[in-house]
Amino acid sequence: MDRRNSAQSPQAVADAFDQGRLTQARQLAGMTKKGLAERIGVTPAAVGQYETGVSRPRPDLVPRLADALGVPPAFFLLGRPHGRLDGSIAHFGSPRSARAYQRARAAAFVEQVWELAHALESQVGLPPVVLPNPSGGEVHSGVESPGDPARAARALRRLWELGTGPLSHLVRHMEAHGIVVVFLPPGEDDEDDKDTVTVDAFSTSRLPRPIVVLTANRCDDVHRHRFTAAHELGHLVLHGDAASGDVRQEREADVFAAEFLTPRDSILPELPDRLDLRGLVELKRTWGVPVDSLLHRCREAGLISDSAASRAHRRLKTLRDQPGFAAEPIGGHPDEQPVLLHRAFELAASQTGLTTELLAAQLAWPVSRVRELLDLPDLPDHRPALRPVP
Repeated sequence: MDRRNSAQSPQAVADAFDQGRLTQARQLAGMTKKGLAERIGVTPAAVGQYETGVSRPRPDLVPRLADALGVPPAFFLLGRPHGRLDGSIAHFGSPRSARAYQRARAAAFVEQVWELAHALESQVGLPPVVLPNPSGGEVHSGVESPGDPARAARALRRLWELGTGPLSHLVRHMEAHGIVVVFLPPGEDDEDDKDTVTVDAFSTSRLPRPIVVLTANRCDDVHRHRFTAAHELGHLVLHGDAASGDVRQEREADVFAAEFLTPRDSILPELPDRLDLRGLVELKRTWGVPVDSLLHRCREAGLISDSAASRAHRRLKTLRDQPGFAAEPIGGHPDEQPVLLHRAFELAASQTGLTTELLAAQLAWPVSRVRELLDLPDLPDHRPALRPVP
């Protein structure tokens, strides 16, 4: 008998059912307990009991659960590493408007990202985590995180030996220092529901390796994308052990991002002493930050008044399609796109023979999910082209 197939039989899965995996799969699917209950023919209370461990599903329900949630039956087996994350402690963009189910789904997604990174790290060495006092992972010893956001940004630049000038390849620097950066795959950000697109990006340092998730609504402009990435980096440095959802934290992360990308002492001598949008566009290209951020720098330095800054922001909206002001998609900036997990898989494949099928079996995921998170292209259709013989 094939022991592996026997171990994955409905009876075997029911006997070793992991209630946490059911919760994770349901949250990833964006499904309520009631919705899942209707799909498999039980009551919502029964689903709740499965997820709390009060009871286990009958063997005949295991295939129904797997089919409803789009996972292999083996997904529900106990024993695999599970990076558990509470959605209330991850740091989200737009914290006030993010709904509970969005946070739960985002947290479940981050759990999967960590599990994928953990599986790859068992075969290849990922860069060590170099952050001031992250709550998990390998830490650069002896470095304290200053409480002031701007001071913390300067300290991190020194720690990473980045100097004080324009910073290129921000995402590459983050990955090189042990931070896993990924894009949220299409279809997982409620992009079809205008009322629920509220999570811009999110991050956590509560797992053994810090993770930053970036979303598509910042990818249309590389400068906004970089600022968002720096904002999430600020959360990792400043707020690793703090509960999320505080507007003050969002402001602090913005201050960190501005100082990290445009150190005050370096950018001030280059700022125009009067409002000059064209001049700010040139600085945008040099420093890789949005014009809006540079306008804010001008205002806080006292170079322009609050009213002049407000007028400039309104003027910017009318210039969004003009040369120099138009958004630059990140597609033309490969060094600002995450590659750590993709390259780790390629290295493991070349050295150990790892395949997406083997990785999927280890994680108990669909192969398509593994390929999606590794940013691998869809499998080509290798069937030969045939035509009738005349």
